[in-house]
Parts: sequence; structure tokens; C-alpha cells
Amino acid sequence: MSIRSRAGFDAPPPGLVRMRMVATGLLLAMAAVYLVSRQLTDLHPAWGFVRAFAEAGMVGGMADWFAVTALFRHPLGLPIPHTAIVPQNKDRIGDQLASFLRENFLVTAVIARRTRNLDVAGAVAHWLTDPAEAAGGRFRAGASKLVAQVLEALDPQRLGGMLKAAAANRLRETAVAPIAGQLLKAAMAENRHKPLLDAAIVWAGKALADNDHLIRQIVHDKAGTVLRWTGLDETIANRLIDGIAKLLTEMREDPRHPLRVRAENGLDILAWDLRFDPETGARVERLKSELIDNPALQRFLDGLWEAARAGLLGIARDPERAMRGRLGDVLRQLGETLQNDRRLARTINRFVRRAAVGVAADYGDGIVRLVSETVQSWDTQTITRRLENAVGKDLQYIRVNGTLVGGLVGLVIHGVDVALG
Repeated sequence: MSIRSRAGFDAPPPGLVRMRMVATGLLLAMAAVYLVSRQLTDLHPAWGFVRAFAEAGMVGGMADWFAVTALFRHPLGLPIPHTAIVPQNKDRIGDQLASFLRENFLVTAVIARRTRNLDVAGAVAHWLTDPAEAAGGRFRAGASKLVAQVLEALDPQRLGGMLKAAAANRLRETAVAPIAGQLLKAAMAENRHKPLLDAAIVWAGKALADNDHLIRQIVHDKAGTVLRWTGLDETIANRLIDGIAKLLTEMREDPRHPLRVRAENGLDILAWDLRFDPETGARVERLKSELIDNPALQRFLDGLWEAARAGLLGIARDPERAMRGRLGDVLRQLGETLQNDRRLARTINRFVRRAAVGVAADYGDGIVRLVSETVQSWDTQTITRRLENAVGKDLQYIRVNGTLVGGLVGLVIHGVDVALG
């Protein structure tokens, strides 16, 4: 979806409209006072001061109106040189913005220094546990609006592709086998593998019950004519099914069953091979590469990114709604945990610092290109409206100040002329 197609997204904010009316009204008022005072100058010397104030204020207001308008468009539609500065320099603005980000924010040394004392976990905990706080509510609303605008402005396909590529590259660089072996060893040391074995045995029992007809058919097909004629094939199939079912029941009920012990020994051997056997590690790496390159996984990641982006947009657009219901309860519990568990908070802060430095080092150039190309892809009217809506209110204050300061300067000059006679 293009930025221009979003209804109301680029509409001027009410504050800008009001200040524009105030500045223009003040300029028109100065013009009216000037015309009136010009006719009354001969009646009393005080009208000379009024005329000087209005005349200088009108000139100052007109000059600032021209300067403010020239930033975004040609004044009165006239192609005056060095006007419509923003539209004519759109691509350069994108490049300069990207360079500013790269030189001031995406430098690893700067990020490491700025994030050294950053308490991300504490800020997140406060944000989650105090949703009704007034200042926090305003901060959350502003931050949520900013997040929504950033997510909508950036190209979702390119951003998703960048995130997917980053995750894939990080996974390719990570040796999975030793990690999996260590996790399996730790799980077995704490007996956390036993529920998995129990679940596997229960699943095997259900699979046997659901597919006993296949076993009967196999026995019937393999049995000779005599066995089928006498009905012994059915007896053999029943004995086989009952024997397997009894074996699974004994394995489930007896933790020291020989087959269960052999299964645990096999898991122990697998944990060792994953950590130390080069051949097993190579097989796992090949399997990992095939899994990463599998088109089905790529489609799954694309769908996962779209779902995550849609969820983030939903939370950003309506954070109060996101904090209600079960999701809100989970988020508040997470906030309380972060507040009470300082060890976890330190771990998260350390991870955020390292992740920020790593992102800047590995993907800083890609982020810069994404920002630059996104700005350059906007049409001139879009970027003009965006910048004008962002700073236009302050620029209208400049017009007001220019009108009043110009009037005061006119008063001073007229006063000096009168004093010098």
C-alpha cells in the first residue's frame, strides 16, 4: 500500500491549520492597519508610529511567508529560483537522512557507549506494569503512533526480506549440533526427557489402535493359503497387535523397562555424538542447510513475518486494546517479572546492547539503503506533506514572530527618525 493511499495519513494536523490561520490573519490585520493609518497620519503624530509598526510588520510577515512557502512549493505558483526546496531535493534529503543515521546512530562504538547504562528491561517493565499512568499513557500513545508510521512507511517486502536474510545468515553461521547436544544432555540430567518418552509411547499406542487394520491386512497378505483358509492369519495378527500393545503399556508403566533403558541410552549416545562426533555434526549441518533453503520454509517465514507485522501494527494502532484481555495479563506479568528479577533484567539489557551493536555492524549499510530508497520512492507531494506536517506549526510561529518583530523594528526606526527631527 502506498503512503498516499492511506486516508487521512497525510492530512494537516489541526494545530498546523490553526497556526496557519493565525499567521495569515495577523498579516492581513497588519495590512488593514497600514491602510487605515496611512489615511490618518496627518491627524496626529501617534498614527505615524502605528503606520510604521504596521508597515514593517507587514514587510516582515511577507518575507517570512515567502521563506516558509519556498521550502515546500513555489510561492504563488511562480517558478522563482531556489524555491520548492524540499520537492526539488527529495533524493538528496533521503541520502542525507541515511548518512546522518549511519554516521551518528549506526556506529558500533557510539552504540556501545550510549547503551552502556541503558536499562531497557526497566523501561519495558515500567511501560507494561503502569499502563494507566498519565505520562506513561502519553508516551505509549506517541511511541505506538511512531512505531505504526515506521512499519507502514517501510517497504514490508524489503524489510521482511532483510529480517529473513539476517535470521538465515545467523542460523547458517551457528553450529546447531553442539547446542542441540548440550540441550539434550541438560534435559536428560534433569529428567526432562521422560515426559517426551512417555508422550512418544502414548502416541505409539494410539497409532497402533488407529491402524490395527493395516497390520491385519499385512499379516493376511503375507500368510499362506493354508493359514488364510484356517483363519490362523487373524489369530496371528491379534497376537501381534496384543503383544505390541502390552509392550507399550509395560514401557509406559515401568521406568526401568529394558527397551525404555535402551531408548535412554540411545538418547545419551546421540547427545554425545551431537557434541563431539564430526560426522554427526556434518549431517546436522547438511540437514540445517537443506531446511533453510527449502521453499516451504521460506513461505512459512514469509507468512510468519506478515502475521507478526500485522500483529505489531494492531498493537501499535490500539495499545490500550492490546493491554486488555489475556494478552494484557501476560504482558503485565512479564513486566512484574522484569521488575522483581534483576538477574533476568541484567541479562536482557546485556543481550539488547550486544544485539544493537551486532545489528549496526552487520546490517547498518542495509538499513541506510532501506531508509534512503524508501524516502526516494515517495512522490514529491508525499514527502512535502510529511515534512510540512511535522514542522509546519513551528514555521507558522516563525511567520507570527517575523510579523511582530518586524513591527517592533519599524517602531524603533520611526522613533529614531522622529527624535532626530
